[in-house]
Amino acid sequence: MKNIFLFILLLISILITSCVQKTTFQKVKLQVDVSGLSTIKTVGLRGEEKPLSWDKDLEMKPVVKDSLYEIELEAKTGYLFTEVKFVVNNKFELQDKSNRRIVFDKSGITTYKAKFNTP
Repeated sequence: MKNIFLFILLLISILITSCVQKTTFQKVKLQVDVSGLSTIKTVGLRGEEKPLSWDKDLEMKPVVKDSLYEIELEAKTGYLFTEVKFVVNNKFELQDKSNRRIVFDKSGITTYKAKFNTP
């Protein structure tokens, strides 16, 4: 009886530890081309994973004013990808279309370049 109890306890501890998803540190650089749009006041990024939110823009900085904006994010995550959308003047891109999926590079450094409102 004692052996059965120890076996069950060992099995439970193996199952519990194997369920934990490995986390990795990810550095992601995102660039968005907004050339062709007029009257650009703000360019931002929204998404699911922290530091992003679907409720509030994370402000992107201009590389070339009114043309190219970028942001660098760093986070520890257990996911292999994240989903985002760019926002210009508080208006989401790709209305009624899927979010952009950014698959993290295994090296931990990912660069993603996009053109606003172009899948």
